Amino acid sequence: MRHAPGEIGLTLDAQGWANLDDLMKCAARHGTQLTLPLIRDVVASNDKQRFALDEAGQRIRANQGHSVNVDLGLAPQTPPEVLYHGTASRFVEQIRQHGLRPQSRQQVHLSAERATAAAVGSRHGKPVVLLVRAGDMARQGCKFYCADNGVWLADEVPAEFINVPETT
Repeated sequence: MRHAPGEIGLTLDAQGWANLDDLMKCAARHGTQLTLPLIRDVVASNDKQRFALDEAGQRIRANQGHSVNVDLGLAPQTPPEVLYHGTASRFVEQIRQHGLRPQSRQQVHLSAERATAAAVGSRHGKPVVLLVRAGDMARQGCKFYCADNGVWLADEVPAEFINVPETT
């Protein structure tokens, strides 16, 4: 849903929504049996709240993290003064030079909680938690968005707004 829905024949609309019947049919054609109760359970129980159902319960989409072009329709919001980004220590020097870029995604993902960022960073190697001066960025005109699952999004984070811990 976030990266290559077309590989199974699934079509997303401009906002990233897919019809549940279409998802179940496409998955079945590729050897995975999905049911409405299973999909609803995944949406409700996923610890990162990656997915959402529409109000009618007929469509599903990822809350953020797409590498395919979608418009989630999120309005700009005022971020907390500080946000965090978890990464692996091997990426720190590149981040110091170039800031945070979305890489294969549409936007940079940030967290309001340091512990969440640490968990994200640990998935990629020795974790480093970067402090992002989001309030300063916003005052400079940078826009922030908050996905339905609480992940903060920015188009990029320039290096001058990133504090790297000394112990990296």
